Amino acid sequence: MDLPVTRSFNLKVLLLLSLGHLVTDIYQGSLPALLPFLKEKLALTYTMAAMIMLVSNLTSSVIQPLFGYVSDKKEKKFLLPLGCFVAGLGLCLLLLPTSYDTALVLVIISGLGVASYHPEGYKTAAFFTGDKMATGMSVFSVGGNLGLALGPIISLLIINKMGSDYLPVMIIFSFVFIGLFFLNWNSISLPKKDETAKAIPAHSGGRAAYTALILVIVIVVARSWTQIGLITFIPFYYIDVLKGDPVYAGQLVSAFLMGGVVGTIVGSMIADRVGHYGFVAITLLLSAIIYPLMFVAEGIWLVLSLGLIGAVLISSFTVTIVMAQQLLPQNVGVASGLMVGFAIGTGGIGATLIGVIADHFGVLTALKSINILPLFGFVLTLALIAFAQKRRLGIV
Repeated sequence: MDLPVTRSFNLKVLLLLSLGHLVTDIYQGSLPALLPFLKEKLALTYTMAAMIMLVSNLTSSVIQPLFGYVSDKKEKKFLLPLGCFVAGLGLCLLLLPTSYDTALVLVIISGLGVASYHPEGYKTAAFFTGDKMATGMSVFSVGGNLGLALGPIISLLIINKMGSDYLPVMIIFSFVFIGLFFLNWNSISLPKKDETAKAIPAHSGGRAAYTALILVIVIVVARSWTQIGLITFIPFYYIDVLKGDPVYAGQLVSAFLMGGVVGTIVGSMIADRVGHYGFVAITLLLSAIIYPLMFVAEGIWLVLSLGLIGAVLISSFTVTIVMAQQLLPQNVGVASGLMVGFAIGTGGIGATLIGVIADHFGVLTALKSINILPLFGFVLTLALIAFAQKRRLGIV
């Protein structure tokens, strides 16, 4: 019997990968905050604005399994610095065009950069997490969550202080990561594919494992529709319904995502202790319970309520990635792409549907309708746990 390949927790490599994740997702996270400016400049409807999010998610996320498939064939760490730069290039030029079509092209360019970074990043990070996969992976994941939270703050600060023509200065962040990455090039390497698979604890189950994986994907889709719907329409809610300041609206998105940063770290440590699947079920139920707080809170309480919702909802982000990797240990890149890419990326579809509701019934009604999604995810997670126990997959 082959002995499992092990690799100790390597904080240096994880922090470097996390930095690239942070920078890449700063660009991705800036997009929702820029939508109100694009909407006004290009005279877009809510549906057209939501379509931008759909295109972004299709190119940055839904095609990630394809990049994951390529990544699983052979190590391609050059995708990490390249993806980070391309993600920044498209986003930094986004407010310059005067046509909707050109804006969509730039969103596609940025999205492809994001898509190429994540599967390779998650596959590489998984090998340096030691025996606490959720906790270790949270070091890498928190960079992305922090980047999504900082993106609106940084982009709006530049626009507010310097003007939209200066948004391209954000490309500097990618140059910093690229420089550090090449300085540590030799430290970031993986063994052969079969040895990498042995380093990741796997759950047995054959076809049952694939059924479980499908259920995990649908659960993540429900969570993703909730998350993307919120970060897309929180600015419109604050600006169009509450008649607030556009810059502050972007800060509300950051509060929601910053809560997700805290939730990712704390949630991963809890999940490693109490069990991944039960943790996902509890957090989805709690998300549905506390969701209505945002409609009754004002001032600082609105900020705090959004932070709390983000912390609870996003706390299972890393956990579901680990669940997928353990169900598909021979194809960690594909598993990561399915979770971070396809499952989460379909949130753009949800955002578009919510945009249609907003155009016909108003932003407030659209936001309220989102709350059914975490409840749906909770029910599916209970079904997944029951299925796992029946099939004795050993994943609960």
